[in-house]
Amino acid sequence: MNRVILIGNLTKDPELTTTNNGVSLCKFTIAVQKRFSGQDGEREADFIPIIVWRGQADNCYKYLKKGSRAAVAGSLQTRSYDGQDGTRRYITEVVADEVEFLSTRQGDSDDGGEKAKPQPSAKKDVVNKFEPIDDDNLPF
Repeated sequence: MNRVILIGNLTKDPELTTTNNGVSLCKFTIAVQKRFSGQDGEREADFIPIIVWRGQADNCYKYLKKGSRAAVAGSLQTRSYDGQDGTRRYITEVVADEVEFLSTRQGDSDDGGEKAKPQPSAKKDVVNKFEPIDDDNLPF
C-alpha cells in the first residue's frame, strides 16, 4: 500500500504547466511541521514536493498561493534523472489525488478585491410553505 496524507503550508505560489497532450500539471511544495522542536527550540519542518494532475491541478493553481494551508492525499513516487553535471539525481514527491484547501486565497476575486456579498437565503420562504402535521397521522 502506498498512501500519504499531509497537512502543511505552501512555500511559494504553485506552478501550472500542461503536457504536450494538453493535460494540466500543477507543482508546489508544502512545509509540514515536525512534532518535536530542534536543539534551538524551533519546530522544524519537512519540505515535500507535490504534483497534481488535470482538473485538480487547475483548481490548485487558481485557489492556492504561498502560505495557503492545504491537506494532500496521494501516493509517494521516486524518480531519477541525470543532472547537468552528469550525476544521477533522485526525487521523491507526492502525486496527489486529493487536495483540500484549508485556507483560501485572500483578496483575489473578480470584483476588485472586495469580499463576496452573501446572497439572501431562500430557506425562509420554503419553511413558511410547510403545513403542520399531526403526530397521530404519521405512519411510524
